[in-house]
Amino acid sequence: MTPILVLLAAVVAALVLVLLLRRRRGGERQRALTQLLDAADGLEARLRDARAEIEAIAGSSDNPVREAMQEMLRQRLWLQQHGDDASLEQLRSVRDSIEDARRRIDQQLVEVERARAPQP
Repeated sequence: MTPILVLLAAVVAALVLVLLLRRRRGGERQRALTQLLDAADGLEARLRDARAEIEAIAGSSDNPVREAMQEMLRQRLWLQQHGDDASLEQLRSVRDSIEDARRRIDQQLVEVERARAPQP
């Protein structure tokens, strides 16, 4: 009877281990999804600021931020349609591309600010 108890204990321990590993992976995925959404929100806010800055300088007819805003909307649509099934790597890749876009917008705004500054 003791070998059966040992076997049963081993099976229970294995099930607990499997459940813990699945939960951990779910936590990583949830963190990746949260980071992606935070990055998207940050980029969208930055794009709104950039649009306002550029409109103040060039007017609303000549605004290069529009394309970036459309790309942001495409990424949000992709996330809505595929986010539940996307792999952790895909989520991280989308987040990285969003963060890269945000850095590019920040750099462009620095250049706009330099152009607006009085020249010595």
